[in-house]
Amino acid sequence: MSGTHYVLTLTCPDRPGIVHAVSTFLLGNGCTIVESQQFVECEAGRFFMRIEFESLDPRTTIDTLRAGFTGVPERFSMEWRLLDDTRRQRILIMVSRYGHCLNDLLFRAHNGGLHADIAAVVSNHTDLRYLAETYGVPYHHVPVSPDTKPAAEKELFDLVEDLDVDLVVLARYMQILSPDLCKKLEGRAINIHHSMLPSFKGARPYDQAHARGVKIVGATAHYVTPDLDEGPIIEQEVARIDHSMTAAEATTLGRDVECLALSRAVRWHTENRVLLDGNRTVVFP
Repeated sequence: MSGTHYVLTLTCPDRPGIVHAVSTFLLGNGCTIVESQQFVECEAGRFFMRIEFESLDPRTTIDTLRAGFTGVPERFSMEWRLLDDTRRQRILIMVSRYGHCLNDLLFRAHNGGLHADIAAVVSNHTDLRYLAETYGVPYHHVPVSPDTKPAAEKELFDLVEDLDVDLVVLARYMQILSPDLCKKLEGRAINIHHSMLPSFKGARPYDQAHARGVKIVGATAHYVTPDLDEGPIIEQEVARIDHSMTAAEATTLGRDVECLALSRAVRWHTENRVLLDGNRTVVFP
């Protein structure tokens, strides 16, 4: 097989005939299914599906597929997206002074672990410029203060549009985005935070947790919404700590957990494996 790869994701009220209708459409357009996953949320009666397929007819384009498919969504009241899976998504990473998540994403993108290209790094500090430049990624210093926040967010969103960015990743960016910017980035901005909230707020949360003898540390990767740290969860990761660990060792373990949760969430999003279900997500890993 050497055709063009596409990914179709859809959700609709559950009823008989959905899979048959989609499969019949693909067959009729000379396409072959590479991977198919589906899920029914029984309480709400809602159907979710992700299909990766190939088109072996050189005359077929994503535009002809989209145009030909429109009758199926109308029959089943579908919300759907059809994307060219060969196109690598473009990511803009936002960071402050902690570089572990940034370093992890830069490395994964560099060695092919992410189906994406990092278009730029934006920071309210200059500390991590060297790290971005090591990978040849443009670094934009955008200072933020209460007085300059509206202008800074405008500069950020201008970069998102000018660089044709698909996904914004807050990789330990220690600024709260305004509700207006959250709305503009809805469904295409991911944040990471430790999962010990609300118990250990503020600075040095892992030190606080260590002082209280916490046995598990975790991290949550979620979509950004105006409700701080309460957006739809994409991935979570945990690790055990014990009395023998120092606060520094617990912090290192916690940062490793943050990297794992965030990188998985970014990879699944850029591979179009995440579907929103209200305040939840359906993830087809």
